Amino acid sequence: MDIFEYMSDIKKENESPLASRLRPRTLDEVVGQEHIVGKDKLLYRAIKADKISSIIFYGPPGTGKTTLAKVIANTTSAEFTQINATAAGKKDMEEVVEAARQRLGAYGTRTILFVDEIHRFNKGQQDYLLPFVEDGTVILIGATTENPYFEVNQALISRSVIFELKPLGKEDIKVLINRAVYDVERGLGAYHAEITEEALEFIADMANGDARSALNAVELGVLTTEKGPDGKITIDLGVAEECIQKRVLRYDKDGDNHYDTISAFIKSMRGSDPDAAVYYLARMLEAGEEVAFIARRIMICAAEDVSNADPNALVVATSAALAVERLGMPEARIPLAQAAIYVACAPKSNSAICAIDSALENVKTTRTAPIPPYLQDAHYKQAYKLGHGVDYMYSHSYKNHYSGQEYLPEELRGTHFFEATEQGYEAVQKAWLEKLKKEYEEDTNREPVEGKFDGGKNG
Repeated sequence: MDIFEYMSDIKKENESPLASRLRPRTLDEVVGQEHIVGKDKLLYRAIKADKISSIIFYGPPGTGKTTLAKVIANTTSAEFTQINATAAGKKDMEEVVEAARQRLGAYGTRTILFVDEIHRFNKGQQDYLLPFVEDGTVILIGATTENPYFEVNQALISRSVIFELKPLGKEDIKVLINRAVYDVERGLGAYHAEITEEALEFIADMANGDARSALNAVELGVLTTEKGPDGKITIDLGVAEECIQKRVLRYDKDGDNHYDTISAFIKSMRGSDPDAAVYYLARMLEAGEEVAFIARRIMICAAEDVSNADPNALVVATSAALAVERLGMPEARIPLAQAAIYVACAPKSNSAICAIDSALENVKTTRTAPIPPYLQDAHYKQAYKLGHGVDYMYSHSYKNHYSGQEYLPEELRGTHFFEATEQGYEAVQKAWLEKLKKEYEEDTNREPVEGKFDGGKNG
């Protein structure tokens, strides 16, 4: 590095955003994430001993993934190289790998390669790194906001230790805010600013565990607020509200938050908790989730988890989906809430999905049984010559509109796919079926009722 590059780096560091300048340089400066960097934890011990193996940091934005990578860079005796997967190509990786190979061969020095946003690498790029990670040419540190088990090559996963970072706690955010306001060396202490307790609480709360968001708000407040009569810049509640006007929502419509929230929403409806259902619905709506997607999930839940315990649940859910399509937001929130509450409050049964899945499994795994001839189509003139429709018993011609005829193929007689529950209207259906069969068994005269219309009986 020449003098010009050195001066450029110094200038860049001094003029970089506050969140970047305040990155911890040592483990002792790290705030939060005690579950992975506590003094008795594996990662803490590995960093202290400079015995890092390939690892992947996974967690929401602003939780310290890049920070921990920088701490490792400042601690390790290995050469630390960083690339960003959004901009780097195969040529960049080839250069890193070649330099790492020469360094290891000539000096025995290891190379740590930090790949930020590693999920942005395509399969080919990830596959390229694999042999060099495996043979120790490079030690990989990946950072991703996406679930690595879905987005990162499984071969890389198997050779790495996964560390999940959690959103920072409110007290952790407050520590960082105070550090930002009063630290003279790397923070904003030279501005002689101060922050009120109300403003501190507000920003820490609204940041929702995202340190970067909190520090950006503090920086904006200090740099744009005029000095008071006492010559000091005061970040009070009014300034804080202007600098961070909306709570940070952790929701990526293509990522874990999307799947986790819709999962919680469905499980809340299934678990008969309308309050939780409406809460998760609100989170999705506030984050801009597609209302049509939400409506589809409510319909599925109505059919899968309510079923015939309350047949109206599917009617309400389907009507809500139609209303959502015609209304759009913000009005669509109302029928969505109505449907979610209805499904959550309805009696529950999963008999329909159990019945169809059981029947599908039977169809897939057993020989296709022939349909009894009397149930086969007999609407054409020559059908009777084939025996189709012969001896079919037209249900409406019998007492209770029930003939007692067998409808399953002979090989499946006595098989039960549908098991009715005692829930809601399904209990009524179950009682009715039991009544039909009982009266049929007790009936000594099972002949068709005279004079009943039997048109279309063979259709």
